[in-house]
Amino acid sequence: MGSDYFRRVARATPTEFWINNVTRKEADLAIEAGAVGCTQNPSFPWKILNSEDDGAYAKEMLDAIIRREDDDDMAQTIFQRELVRGVSAKFLPMFGKSGGKRGWVSIQGGPNREGRDDIIRFARFHREARESDEARFPEEARFPEEAAPNVIAKIPATKSGLEAMDVLIQERMPILATEVMSVDQVIAVGSLYAERSAGMKNPAPLIFAHIPGIFDEHLQSVAGKEGIEVDRDALWQAGIIVARKIYRTVSEKRYPIGFLSGGARGLQHFTEMVGAPGGVTINWKGCADTLLETDPPVVQRFDAPSPYAVVDELESKLADFRKAYRAGSLTAEDFEGFGPVVRFRSSFEGAWRKTLDYIQKRRKEL
Repeated sequence: MGSDYFRRVARATPTEFWINNVTRKEADLAIEAGAVGCTQNPSFPWKILNSEDDGAYAKEMLDAIIRREDDDDMAQTIFQRELVRGVSAKFLPMFGKSGGKRGWVSIQGGPNREGRDDIIRFARFHREARESDEARFPEEARFPEEAAPNVIAKIPATKSGLEAMDVLIQERMPILATEVMSVDQVIAVGSLYAERSAGMKNPAPLIFAHIPGIFDEHLQSVAGKEGIEVDRDALWQAGIIVARKIYRTVSEKRYPIGFLSGGARGLQHFTEMVGAPGGVTINWKGCADTLLETDPPVVQRFDAPSPYAVVDELESKLADFRKAYRAGSLTAEDFEGFGPVVRFRSSFEGAWRKTLDYIQKRRKEL
């Protein structure tokens, strides 16, 4: 794993390597390999509890939190925040040296509380140390903004998420809009940010994360369950084709937002994105480490045109591809219930529930 693949990508293209859901050791390895940002999702606490690298450290930390916090869900929220603090510290020097252009680390609230007010409350909680926090938790549980200026609030691009963003943009909250599966979602995010940040001096950045890997998984599942015969080569390209359309839409409308691709489920969700002006976030194990080991050629593929025949095949046979690809197919009310969004969120809900179950069991043992 001594190759310089990601650094070659950065030298030859505008594409940047981000890393997803890492242990502290993986964060170090990723930074050494060229990572310039880091994403976490609500499955992060469960992953770290079960990791070889940080499992013992995480369990000791969670025991201390359980002893002072009576509410199980809040205990998990604090736990996640503290775990992310350990990772954000790794990226903080990069954040400082780049003037805040690199080194962002995202954190997302629990998937069981995604109403407007909950999203706002937890985004502020993750970015600030209010007096109520200081009174409630000892010093080691605090997460002052000055200690983690590189933390960015990850918020779903749903109706309630957009309503929360409307408030937080005006508070200059750095935002990573996630669960973006469609052109309509990025239009909603981009137009909102453009309107609210207009005339604002030094607005906080907003980045959106399109999720092609989960989108591909969803389409493959639908095709299998419903017995839809779709050309497998066309199906393999579906998420990347939507990503190209989304980026083209953002460019044409000149939305002042950043582009990130996430939810990779295969090496192609990095290699086919090479050339995209933005970041691509991938897991360390099974993806980043494999790319370093195989050290493939750096080829700009993102700008390649999507074949009309492939687009026609997908649009004619898969309604959810058509809804994702065609602007005007989804309203804000549709976003949360859109099939690939549901699939993505369900994975978070399962992991969050497992951590809650662990907390409840552990509380009885302490």
